[in-house]
Amino acid sequence: MKFVLEVNMVDGWLAEDAAGELGRILRYWGGNLHHYPLKPGDGSAIYDSDYREVGQWCIVATTET
Repeated sequence: MKFVLEVNMVDGWLAEDAAGELGRILRYWGGNLHHYPLKPGDGSAIYDSDYREVGQWCIVATTET
């Protein structure tokens, strides 16, 4: 499996204070992951401090080679 986090850093808080806002996003979602079984298909939208959707995270299946 793979954990994928994608965040758009073009507007809003992410453009103004990227390190601070990314840190907040990682702390929030890192602490919130225990609510998910973390199986392929799990995921959620990610919101900035103004509650605007700025990305998503998801669990995807991978093939071992």
